[in-house]
Parts: sequence; C-alpha cells; structure tokens
Amino acid sequence: MRALIPPDCSLARAELRAALTSAGWPPGVIDDAELAFQELYINAWQHGGCQAPPVLVCLRPAMLRVSVCDDCPDLPSPRISADPYAVSGRGLHLVRALTHRVGADSTKTGKVVWFELDFAA
Repeated sequence: MRALIPPDCSLARAELRAALTSAGWPPGVIDDAELAFQELYINAWQHGGCQAPPVLVCLRPAMLRVSVCDDCPDLPSPRISADPYAVSGRGLHLVRALTHRVGADSTKTGKVVWFELDFAA
C-alpha cells in the first residue's frame, strides 16, 4: 500500500537551487525551476506509483533540463478540470507556463517527464 504522505523533495529542491544560484541564474528563474520540479516530482509519486522518483538534472551554461522518472507507462496529458474549485488537475499547465519546453518519453519500465528552461528567461 502506498503511503498517503508524498515523499520529501526538499533536499533535491535545495540542491537544484544551489546549483542554479552558483551558476548565476536569475532568482525568478530559479523559483520557476523549483516549482516546476516539485510538480513533476509529486506527479511521479501520485500518478506514476513511484515512492522515490529518480531525478536527473542537466545544467548547461544557457539551459537547464530536469527529468523525473516513474514506473507508469501512461504518458501525461494536461486536463482542464470542469470544477474551478478542484484541488488538483492543474500541475502540467503550471509546468508549461513556467518553462520553455516540456515533454515525456516512454522508457522500458515507465516514463520520464521533463522540462527545460533557458538562462535568458
């Protein structure tokens, strides 16, 4: 049975912030990257059945790519909730709004969902 409390991603978030800060990325872009990362991480736990989702961060001088893996083969699709008071269902819309590119790729054991941010955001 899966735990009802989502896994703690605060350490990974802090490491992402530290890497981007030391690379000189603007604070607003760092905030966007953290929030987008947290959305993908929680989605991997909630919808992908992954208790501790693996994360890969690729930081280049002008581009950041964050990938989160899970065990579910179903690729995500943004949904629009009919209920404006719903407490979920907007995560991928938020990630798309905060980042430059978003995607998902199938793997042998599930999928990887990723986003990219450009330095000149």
